[in-house]
Amino acid sequence: MIIDYIPIFLVIIVAALFGAIVVFSSTLFGPQRPNKIKQMTYESGKDPVGTTHERISIKYYLVAMLFIIFDIEVIYVYPWAVEFKTHFAQHGIFAFLPMLIFLIVLELGFLYVYMKGGLKWD
Repeated sequence: MIIDYIPIFLVIIVAALFGAIVVFSSTLFGPQRPNKIKQMTYESGKDPVGTTHERISIKYYLVAMLFIIFDIEVIYVYPWAVEFKTHFAQHGIFAFLPMLIFLIVLELGFLYVYMKGGLKWD
């Protein structure tokens, strides 16, 4: 039984080794000429302002999460919409109900964020 999983473990080991080799090869073969300017913190081409321990508004994270929710919605809805006509002819309303439930759950998430004022950028 365990012998059936050996190819999977080998692929994982080879992938991990390849990733490690690629990451560490840049330190071996890359240029090693550090200086004061290269060691400085880079912040959009300007000198850094403030400390690294500043508090960031939760709005940034909220926008990122909303984007992920929207992105997931599009990833699932687009292929489903392409195949909807074929599946609806075969399965009737049962081809539509799972996607309807999925969309309702996602839209409830957007409604929750809207009601909490998450879309108001102050």
